Amino acid sequence: METDNSIFNTPIKIKEPQNKLPDFSVEDLPPHLQETLKELGWAELMPVQKKTVPYMLQGRDMLIQSKTGSGKTGAFLLPLLQVIIPEHIFPQALILVPTRELALQVHGEAEKLSKGLGIRSCVIFGGVGFENQIRNLRNGVHIIVATPGRLLDHAQRGNVDFNSIRDLIMDEADEMLGMGFYPDMQRIRRYLPRQISCTMFSATIPQTVKSLAREFQRPNADFLSLSYDQVIAKNLEHRYYAADAMGKDSLLIKILEWENPESCMIFCNMKKDIAYLEQILRNYGFAVEALSGDISQAERERVLGEFRENKLKLLLCTDVAARGIDISHVSHIVVYDHPGDREVYVHRSGRTARAGRSGLAISLITPVEEIEIQKTAADFGINFIKMPPINEEELASRIRQRAEAKLDRERRHLGQKQNERMRRYLPLVEELSQNTEGKELLAYLLDSYYWK
Repeated sequence: METDNSIFNTPIKIKEPQNKLPDFSVEDLPPHLQETLKELGWAELMPVQKKTVPYMLQGRDMLIQSKTGSGKTGAFLLPLLQVIIPEHIFPQALILVPTRELALQVHGEAEKLSKGLGIRSCVIFGGVGFENQIRNLRNGVHIIVATPGRLLDHAQRGNVDFNSIRDLIMDEADEMLGMGFYPDMQRIRRYLPRQISCTMFSATIPQTVKSLAREFQRPNADFLSLSYDQVIAKNLEHRYYAADAMGKDSLLIKILEWENPESCMIFCNMKKDIAYLEQILRNYGFAVEALSGDISQAERERVLGEFRENKLKLLLCTDVAARGIDISHVSHIVVYDHPGDREVYVHRSGRTARAGRSGLAISLITPVEEIEIQKTAADFGINFIKMPPINEEELASRIRQRAEAKLDRERRHLGQKQNERMRRYLPLVEELSQNTEGKELLAYLLDSYYWK
């Protein structure tokens, strides 16, 4: 194990259940799986696979923390392929993921690892026709990999037999149990048998995920962490992005798009920056209000009332203007400028993670400010996670997936008359999709709907 004690590069640590099980190895796998792994070039199992497989083989409910790219897919597929009964051609494992890209990736791995086993899997996601998915389900499958919205569509139409499901897997559980997917997850749970094993994987596990996991797992569920100290479950997580002084406003927009916060306070050191950012964010389409020391009391009360009642998601403020604000549901704090007084950072970040909720404090840090954030970390024992730059393609994909999930969820609640009225627009949609200008109109509608 590494011994670098840098507060920004804490060495990996493993936290196991009290009644932990011995590690698993390639040699412990059935011969046919060993041969498949050899063909795929797997010389040995990755840490998350060594640790996870024994618990899943015993049918124990687990909440597992492990970094993205650490081998989580193999960690749940390898045990599933050992317990599935090929002769029983009904769904025995359900793997839920937040995006179609991840669904396709997991399904692809399942097909490669199940080669020659007679185990069938199918992938279900929205944005495509139902016919092929229905055909696959009716032909018989053992593993279903699905996004929640489309799975619910099939469930409500009676296309899925849930009676033989023994294992439920949630990948990226922090996203699956976030407010975007949580209502769908609750509905899916009603279709599942009572006594099933539930294993959840996530790179970060805030307190809210731990709490909501109890709704899907049995009381004796265990926690296994293979991750860096900075992302071990805490109510408040501190992150920062390296920022160019001239590009902070663009980075702020990307962060807000990436996080899509339920309720966010953005702190600036100076009133002039508040006015500037308010204009920038509004021009970009965000609904945002600002609090600074020179607004009237009536205006302050109006803005705070909207923020308190969740009618307003984004609130720009200075430290002076934020005094006396006590709102428990703030999910995100964005520190646009690191304060000169390091105690002020603690006060800012303390506006979130209240009343037992989890929270996220995100700082935009220039090279000069990085010295200050290190001092803040040392003074108050805060572990700041340095985040990688936000990838444009991943950001665009994330927004599209969220918009589709939101539309899917709301469409399922339409009454018969609303459905009839909606279908009147199908010819127009077909017409618009035939040319660039029409496509831009559709894109505009989606953008307006998503950010309203």
